[in-house]
Amino acid sequence: MRMRAFRPVLATALLAVGCVSTTTLRPLASTPTTPAGTPLAQEHGVRLVANGAAWKGSPSNLGRIVTPVEVRLENQSGRPLRVDPKDFTLVGTSRFEYAALTLPELSQENGSGVGGSGVAEPILVGRPPLWPGFGWGPWFDPFYDPFYGPYAYGYAPEPLPTEDMVKTALPQGTLQPGGAVTGFLYFQNVSEREGQVTLRARLVDARTGEQFGTLDIPFQVQG
Repeated sequence: MRMRAFRPVLATALLAVGCVSTTTLRPLASTPTTPAGTPLAQEHGVRLVANGAAWKGSPSNLGRIVTPVEVRLENQSGRPLRVDPKDFTLVGTSRFEYAALTLPELSQENGSGVGGSGVAEPILVGRPPLWPGFGWGPWFDPFYDPFYGPYAYGYAPEPLPTEDMVKTALPQGTLQPGGAVTGFLYFQNVSEREGQVTLRARLVDARTGEQFGTLDIPFQVQG
């Protein structure tokens, strides 16, 4: 079941106190790669290259809150290709599907914008007593939320998304035949539940809305 739940303020606090491990995705030995060693998949004239350890921006420990993946799409399909975060998921061995979050979903609830002053108020981080569950796999956790961890008390120095996250995000729109686009997707954090995930991209014709293929790239979760 696909999950799309997030808590921007609490996520930022977790980033500050560091109670979730930093996550990177590494290619499996069996995964096809480019000559530079970056995992890839291709079908119907569309090539997807994905790097789960490419984030070098601010915040440097972004992988503690979300799972950033840099993707490159090359379109030789002869169709206009829709480019939208909702067409990407990380599918875990637990059978959960982790959504790629849009920039508005990552934003502070108060709309404080990009960047931040470095001044923040203390935030208590933890699970509420009655919060509906998110998804189920071999077992069901009624309190599961990928942005929740152990109770912690800390300061949130910078709201998400940061300026670097905005500048490097995968642009939404239409990729015409012969075109290519590169950018980051910010997935719900997978570190506490998964040992392996598969990046799945749905190929959708931007003109008709028809899905004409799926690309999968498996990764090992490290963090």
